[in-house]
Amino acid sequence: MEISIRRRRWRVAAAAAAAAVLAGVGVWSATGASGAPAVHREDQVLDMPGAKIDTSFFTAGGAADKRPAVLIGHGFGGSKNEVKGQAEQLARDGYAVLTWSARGFGKSTGQIGLNDPQLEVKDVSRLIDWLAKRPEVRLDAPGDPRVGVTGVSYGGAISLLAAGYDKRVDAIAPEMTYWNLSDVFFPDGVYKKLWAGIFVSTAGGCKAFEPQLCAMYERVATAGKPDEAAQQLLAAKSPSAVGDRIKVPALIMQGQTDSLFPLGQADAMAKRIAANGAPVSVDWIAGGHDGGDRETGRTQARVTQWFDRYLKGDKSADTGPAFRVTRTGGVNSTDGAAQLRGASSGSYPGLESGRRTIALTGREQSFDNPPGGAPPAISAVPGLGSGLSGLSSLGVGISLDFPGQYAKFDSAPLTTGVAITGSPTVKVNVKSSGDDAVLFGKVYDVGPDGKQQVLPAQLVAPVRVDGAKDGRTVELTLPAVDHTVEAGHRLRLVLAATDLGFASPAAPATYTVSLAGGGLGVPTVPAARTASAALPWWVWGLPLAGAVIGAALLVTRRTRTPEPDAELAEVPLQITDLTKKYAKSGERYAVRDLSFTVEKGQVLGLLGPNGAGKTTTLRMLMGLIRPDGGEIRVFGHAIRPGSPVLSRVGAFVEGAGFLPHLSGRENLELYWRATGRPDGDSRIEEALEIAGLGDALQRAVRTYSQGMRQRLAIAQAMLGMPDLLILDEPTNGLDPPQIREMRDVMIRYAAGGRTVIVSSHLLSEVEQSCTHLVVMDRGRLVQAGPVAEITGESDTLLVTTAEPVAEVVADKVAALPGIGSALRTDEGLLVRLDGASPAALIAELVRLDVPLTGVGPHRRLEDAFLTLIGGSA
Repeated sequence: MEISIRRRRWRVAAAAAAAAVLAGVGVWSATGASGAPAVHREDQVLDMPGAKIDTSFFTAGGAADKRPAVLIGHGFGGSKNEVKGQAEQLARDGYAVLTWSARGFGKSTGQIGLNDPQLEVKDVSRLIDWLAKRPEVRLDAPGDPRVGVTGVSYGGAISLLAAGYDKRVDAIAPEMTYWNLSDVFFPDGVYKKLWAGIFVSTAGGCKAFEPQLCAMYERVATAGKPDEAAQQLLAAKSPSAVGDRIKVPALIMQGQTDSLFPLGQADAMAKRIAANGAPVSVDWIAGGHDGGDRETGRTQARVTQWFDRYLKGDKSADTGPAFRVTRTGGVNSTDGAAQLRGASSGSYPGLESGRRTIALTGREQSFDNPPGGAPPAISAVPGLGSGLSGLSSLGVGISLDFPGQYAKFDSAPLTTGVAITGSPTVKVNVKSSGDDAVLFGKVYDVGPDGKQQVLPAQLVAPVRVDGAKDGRTVELTLPAVDHTVEAGHRLRLVLAATDLGFASPAAPATYTVSLAGGGLGVPTVPAARTASAALPWWVWGLPLAGAVIGAALLVTRRTRTPEPDAELAEVPLQITDLTKKYAKSGERYAVRDLSFTVEKGQVLGLLGPNGAGKTTTLRMLMGLIRPDGGEIRVFGHAIRPGSPVLSRVGAFVEGAGFLPHLSGRENLELYWRATGRPDGDSRIEEALEIAGLGDALQRAVRTYSQGMRQRLAIAQAMLGMPDLLILDEPTNGLDPPQIREMRDVMIRYAAGGRTVIVSSHLLSEVEQSCTHLVVMDRGRLVQAGPVAEITGESDTLLVTTAEPVAEVVADKVAALPGIGSALRTDEGLLVRLDGASPAALIAELVRLDVPLTGVGPHRRLEDAFLTLIGGSA
């Protein structure tokens, strides 16, 4: 249930219809890069009982070419539009692809049933019925198409459920999803309140759900704990309810930084499906619902290989290892950049493999559950994404436990490092002053100084201990992780009384805990060997024969201009997989696999050291040179030399040539007449006002300073007030006052909703003038995003909020112990730490009811840039 946290307008459910019939049809086609096969898309609304389901059908090639079909489900809060790119690629790869918006999402009507077998699952069966009637789809039998199902989160669960309820499904590839919803929201009987609240708000409120779900949510949220009826309701809607029926090849991909659907959910589905006799592969990706790298390109390529093997029957298709886990670290031998690396083994080890025992020490300890469970300890904070969870893999601790609310037990310093892969376990004695107890177990990696501690993936395991008043011994299964603890570090078991993400008992209580012997059981997988390359060869390596065929196609193809993409009509620039090789160099790239998007109103800085590929990228963008691969779209139109859409682009690259004896205005008027466009379209006065040249316009250009020539060149690029303005090193040769003036020119130009892309080596100016950044190194994308996300200083945090922070709240934050200052910004607060930890700050912000949406570092762009490009500096 991938969450897109945004407001949605409630749609009135359509009246129930008797059969699934076509309600409306729209047909259009699109192509990828030059030479790629055209993808045909049909948009249709299908009547289902109680809802109208919005669908899109993608194919490439003629109807006579029979091919397998693939259904792609979307994440919770999203729609069919979010999987359009994957659908088009699968269509090019020889599949008939059907996407749809589930009930209550996108343009589909109906109420949300959380993949209810009688609602959403039956909708999928009706979609399979529809596919069986398509002339493009290969059939295994009348009414039985050869079909696979994939999807992320909410869409991943529907792939499992479809396989359990409909025997026509032939292969599945669920990603970042759940096996048992009751275990997800009520792990060990503890209510996961924050994620439940996010689900309801994302859907537009409780009434967006089926009535029984809404009633269940309100009941559990009021009580703070689930009842048996709530647990049974969610379990009945889960893939686990039909686990014994899922007997098709399953590629299971699960996120490591995921407090919503942790690795234990994937473990349960893998073991059950394998026990049914079906082929299963398990892939632990780096990111998850709490942020991090989703590895989308790699996972989608692996899905294609999986379907090639089990839908097309291509026995040469390499589906990869039975188990793979992504780890951070290593250096790419080509460009020296830090990479994610895969470790793999020939069999799935589960979460208990190779367990070794590490002794823990610590006396019996008592601590309190505070009234109302507040203030709560902090582990993962849903909604803050990689600002928290992603830091743990970098050795940064962000978790917080309040004194007097937890017990801890430490190991001795490890004499050798240990790679934990799976779920640690420990036995403890628990006693409560009340009838029961709720504890939150976690294992920290503690540095040699004993102070720095890291909570891997920010994960915590809740446990409800019934009958604790008389004392009980329980075995805790702690969160499954893949984390290496270095020699000299300690492991620390913490049992806390509260956690921000969960509901704790409202009544105060005192808990007493002690170790029950046996130490900490730590799982390891020695057979999982880390690949030497950034990605395993089976993901991206093409067979030699395929390369030969591809080269032949490139030579013989007919060049055609792809059709405009209507969905990108308002997007100034989208670059996808852009590649350009150096002339006469078969394997040296000026630009390689570059992808990013620029939105309206942004001032985007294109950064990188000399040779990074910035100017080459801009030349391809303006149609001056052809890319060797990939695609550039400006307002939905693919760029080719002389493309009409380039009339909406103004550019300043490598300076402009002016006639020295003419005035500045005369030079601009002469240039505009040379374009052949009407004089009235030049909007010269607007361009000159933004450029700010004043009376100098009437003087001969030979009298201009370098700064004035640069401003005149910018004015020339602005003629016609293009929607997209491209500036390559516009501050070259300018002194500091002139640079400041140039900064103001760019900001004023974008203020009207237009977009500016500026390539520059002056980092301080980029930091002050740009809203977003794209950092390149050796032709590749290193990082892209808002300036505030990329920059930062170790003692300064940018706190983003859902609404402006009141001055009185900012003053309260500034007065907190360990806080140096707190300044209000357009995004929220800029907080300088003076002794306090980030976790302590977050806890105080939660206590002050500050509506957090993100917390991240804020440092100078120069520091961030040098960190990103490393040795290339």
